[in-house]
Amino acid sequence: MDIATTADKIKRGDRRSLARAITLVESTRAQDRAAAADLLAHLGTENQALRIGLSGTPGVGKSTFIERFGMMLTGQGMRVAVLAVDPSSTRSGGSILGDKTRMDLLSRDPNAFIRPSPSQTQLGGVARRTREAIALCEAANFDIVLVETVGVGQSETAVAEMSDLFLLLLAPAGGDELQGVKRGIMETCDMILVNKADGDLKLQAMRTCADYSSALHLMRKRPQDPDDFPKAVAVSALEDDGIGAAWDEMQTLAAWRKDSGIWDARRTQQSRFWFHEEVRAGLLSQLTSDSAVKAQLRMLEDDVTAGKIRPAHAAETLISKFFARSG
Repeated sequence: MDIATTADKIKRGDRRSLARAITLVESTRAQDRAAAADLLAHLGTENQALRIGLSGTPGVGKSTFIERFGMMLTGQGMRVAVLAVDPSSTRSGGSILGDKTRMDLLSRDPNAFIRPSPSQTQLGGVARRTREAIALCEAANFDIVLVETVGVGQSETAVAEMSDLFLLLLAPAGGDELQGVKRGIMETCDMILVNKADGDLKLQAMRTCADYSSALHLMRKRPQDPDDFPKAVAVSALEDDGIGAAWDEMQTLAAWRKDSGIWDARRTQQSRFWFHEEVRAGLLSQLTSDSAVKAQLRMLEDDVTAGKIRPAHAAETLISKFFARSG
């Protein structure tokens, strides 16, 4: 891959080059990692898209909502990129990567780009290189970048550290006020969208929305939010109802954060967070790639299995020997 040529094509919105670049940044090969870093350096950080993270339990309708939401945005003249993270099997390591089949209309829209990626071993509902994929989409001049996580639970909040707005999609009867005040994903989201507010579920959806609205008011107010945020909104992706109103609320919050300086401060904090994450991942990679350390690891594994040494003590022994060798 010619880095300068590829960077130029991405800046001009070439979708094939963008797809190849995302494949490059997702690669774990050492030479590809070096090329990916070079490519990102060539692209710079001039364009900043609105980054929206979207999470929710499996079956809540994330893909259907994203298609309706994305079609509405492209209909307003915006360019939308969707990074859909698909869960990887803990047995085979494979992923279905079928999100595009659920977004048939959006995948054919010339102003939209959909890229499914495997989560691999990454926790938090996102892939390890999702943040770099976001940077590539921004360089390709997309106005909105949507990150759809795998179906996650209350503690899976990594997507909040790479998005400007974090949306949590819930189904009707998804919990009561007590569920809503539990810490974790509830206190990191900026908006709760209660989906499937249609048909026989509409009344239940409205009650669920009211329960979560009350719960959000019981939480300590966050300094980066105006007085009425975070909030809960009922939507129907099936009937395309309430999505426009939810978008208005997102724009209001984004504009408030930009005007108050929270936007830039949040991105700075996120960069610091991912720097530390990369340091941890890099140290782990070096630890597991050293042949002598691997041999020591197998020996300690046998000792732990046999009950000769506690896991914490074994880990400390391995790490201390690694740093002694590195020094």
